[in-house]
Amino acid sequence: MRYTQAPERRRELLRRAAEAGYVSSTDAAAELGVSEMTIRRDLRQLAAQGLVNRVAGGASAPVPAYGVPFEQRRDAATAEKEAVGRAAVPLVPAGAVVALDAGTTVAALAARLPGGLTVVTHSVPVILACTGREDLELISLGGAYHRATRSFTGPITRGSLEDLAVDVAVLSATAAGPTGVYSANAADAEIKRAMARIARRVVLLLDHGKLAAHAPMRFLDLAAVDTVVVDAGTDTDQLALLRATCREVVVAPLDAGTAVPASRPAAPATREVGT
Repeated sequence: MRYTQAPERRRELLRRAAEAGYVSSTDAAAELGVSEMTIRRDLRQLAAQGLVNRVAGGASAPVPAYGVPFEQRRDAATAEKEAVGRAAVPLVPAGAVVALDAGTTVAALAARLPGGLTVVTHSVPVILACTGREDLELISLGGAYHRATRSFTGPITRGSLEDLAVDVAVLSATAAGPTGVYSANAADAEIKRAMARIARRVVLLLDHGKLAAHAPMRFLDLAAVDTVVVDAGTDTDQLALLRATCREVVVAPLDAGTAVPASRPAAPATREVGT
């Protein structure tokens, strides 16, 4: 089969890397019907998103996300995460109590929060972003410190959440697809699940690479998500899945513009809401 469309080709490259642990640029070019230069360009893009590791002759599957430091994950797909963070700001109502998880995409939102909110979080980067703001109330959740995610977790964190109620939980994920929303480790999944449980609305932030990724710990059904925010690199098949499953889909352009609906990418300042 000839893979002339970049999104389909990159999904196939990710599938091969996940299954075999390695994908050869030369072999992939011959089998997918494109030039080796095209495959190398695809692998560079996937590596920039943290989805593969570039090695001699091709790329290898990345190490599990729970072993990747927060800073390294934060620096992958930065433009996409910044775009998604900007687009999520209008989804937080004025004066709301908002729970923010420890994901790097959510951290991109934290710096842009409007004043007048109460923020509930276990994320150290989010805590630091909020402590310098006199116009925000902060409820910091304690627990055992988890270095890879730069967050607090465990029974103390979970117990603190059980005593709270929030208007909106803003969550991120390592992977998402038709079978659900996934995290890289059990402790992180547990806290995300607890935040969703106490929230009136759930907002999920995803850069498009997460829709082609894999992770072991399922913490939420896509149908339980009220609004999903993705970047404009999300392909049509992925958008169709989200539109069919989630109540609302917001697509963030990869610039400082206004987020647009998945079904009408040219129309500014509107969102697609399911029936």
